[in-house]
Amino acid sequence: MEKDKNETYDELRWEEVKVEHIVQDEWIDIRRSAYKFPDGTVFEPYYSYSRRNYVVVVAEDTEGNYICVRQFRQGIKKVTTEFPAGGIEREDDKEYGNSTDDTSEDALLAAKRELLEETGYEASEWKHLLTVPSNATIADNYGFLFLATGCKKVAAQDLDDTEFLKVIKLSADEIEKMIKNGEFAQAIHITAWLLALRSKNKL
Repeated sequence: MEKDKNETYDELRWEEVKVEHIVQDEWIDIRRSAYKFPDGTVFEPYYSYSRRNYVVVVAEDTEGNYICVRQFRQGIKKVTTEFPAGGIEREDDKEYGNSTDDTSEDALLAAKRELLEETGYEASEWKHLLTVPSNATIADNYGFLFLATGCKKVAAQDLDDTEFLKVIKLSADEIEKMIKNGEFAQAIHITAWLLALRSKNKL
């Protein structure tokens, strides 16, 4: 049912009545909260975390192949194949905060920087596909998804100290097969892929 533009759903909102920062360093803010439900009862603990916003780039080269990277992901303890991606830099140098304010690097500039640093490629055309919560249940950060086309190699990789990436090129069919086989494992990256196909009128 379509939501009335004047309807706010306030009757469904939870009220955070207590919060404890379990870990709050330069990398992450992990919180334990108590919430009051709409019926007045209070429940705890609810755990959530804050990380900085990030970009994901579906990058297509001039031959119609897609530029991907392979790297180790400690969450699932596997080497994954995914699109170039990275954090949006903040002036305060924090790695957390749902930074949609003026302290953040512009998302498009961040996408261009990450593509160049991780792969050495630049794109002739850019399109913003969607800004989506990373994990609305427990996290406050957002992913900014982009489609970059006309990509050409212009430089070598310029990786951070903690980045160990291998650049590969894949066809659309190869990406589709990897998604179906569970080999392309990042959910937001799959979202970016489907939106890119829709944008290119292939879905």
